Amino acid sequence: MGRTVLERLQGGVVIPAHPLAVNASGSIDERAQRALSRYYLACGVNGLAVGVHTTQFELHGDRGRLADVWRMAAEETANAGSGPLLVAGLCGDTADAVVEAELASSLGYEAVLLCPYGMTERTEKTLLERAEAVGAVLPTIGFYLQESVGGLRLSPDYWRRLFDQPSTVAVKTAPFDRYRTNDVVQTLLEHDRWNDISLLTGNDDAIVQDLITPYRRTTTGGPREIRAGGGLLGQWAVGTRAAVQLVKQVVQQTKAGAISDDLLALSADLVDVNAAVFDVDNNFSGCVAGVNEVLRQQGLLATSACLGDREVLSAGQREKIAAARERHQWLLDEEFISTNIHDWLT
Repeated sequence: MGRTVLERLQGGVVIPAHPLAVNASGSIDERAQRALSRYYLACGVNGLAVGVHTTQFELHGDRGRLADVWRMAAEETANAGSGPLLVAGLCGDTADAVVEAELASSLGYEAVLLCPYGMTERTEKTLLERAEAVGAVLPTIGFYLQESVGGLRLSPDYWRRLFDQPSTVAVKTAPFDRYRTNDVVQTLLEHDRWNDISLLTGNDDAIVQDLITPYRRTTTGGPREIRAGGGLLGQWAVGTRAAVQLVKQVVQQTKAGAISDDLLALSADLVDVNAAVFDVDNNFSGCVAGVNEVLRQQGLLATSACLGDREVLSAGQREKIAAARERHQWLLDEEFISTNIHDWLT
């Protein structure tokens, strides 16, 4: 019997948020799109998230192109034969999100990440209604997206009601805020389904911190402890092999109860990389283009271009990324990519 979606989202999973490869005219670059999937699969990832922020939410404006991108990732995953979990990012109001969920399911996707982009009215009530409707099609992953890239501030009551929904199998915390992350985890610790929902980090500025931190609560039913079951991250769209190896270290060291200084040093280095890639100096305005620029400099993409006019590199960001690549070659898979890129692009 195969493992459930919940089981596959636990134990130190690495799920990159898959970028979108477009050429200068805005058309999908199929060769590069497939090469990216091959790169991630060769790294040994546990899943692929496609149609999410890093894939560019604007893609959802053309359902035919969205289906093509979902299909390419599904085909490459099937060809690899390794069986990573396919997660579809969904946008829009309830009716549109349900249609997207049905389309994703028909293409072999097994879970959905609920994104707030494209909703006519974004309130806690409409988000919950949409989650329930989509959950009738596929298991759902809740999403706390940072406000600087389109997220909403969400109350503990929202998370409590989302966790009430049986279709919720995981939650991705990505508010880039320790207080709001803590709101989610403390609410989950108090919930009857605390052991039935996987916690995934999406805080690209605190990846290792999230992975090594145990959250504990004593309840009338006894002591409870939650740790992040892994991550679903835009940062892991680059340096993916290093991410897989880093998470293995985290799992080993947390089981042993001894976190090494070397791991903490890697955590600081990863924040340094993320600052350049996600364009922290400009309030994350170049974060999606920054991911694409790393991959362009490495030869996997022909351009860092994005679908939307607003998604562009900030002044000096290209140079900061080049400097980060020079400083942190292992964390960005420089040797691994240069050795294998020909095979992925063929």
